[in-house]
Amino acid sequence: MTQATQSPQRGIQMSEAALKHVLFLREKQGKDLCLRVGVRQGGCSGMSYMMDFEDPNNIRPDDEVFDYDGFKVVCDPKSMLYLYGLLLDYSDAMIGGGFQFTNPNASQTCGCGKSFS
Repeated sequence: MTQATQSPQRGIQMSEAALKHVLFLREKQGKDLCLRVGVRQGGCSGMSYMMDFEDPNNIRPDDEVFDYDGFKVVCDPKSMLYLYGLLLDYSDAMIGGGFQFTNPNASQTCGCGKSFS
């Protein structure tokens, strides 16, 4: 796991590698977008993680917003109950690479790491 970016106790933390990769993906979109992170019912363990780019104009007043040097990570309050303390990491390893979620609230995580209970 790589080092989390400097942050005074954020609800959603990102490693340097995750932030770098998200910014790379956003640049390919050619727009000023924020990253929405959340959970939904489903997956092999009951809840699955979701994340996608979103127009900053869609940020709702009750959303939690975390600023990473001008890049916003957004989470709805319901998802935040499950995600508080989450560390989002990224690895470019050929096997097992991609985004990884380290969630201190998960009592059980599936083998793929994309769902939890």
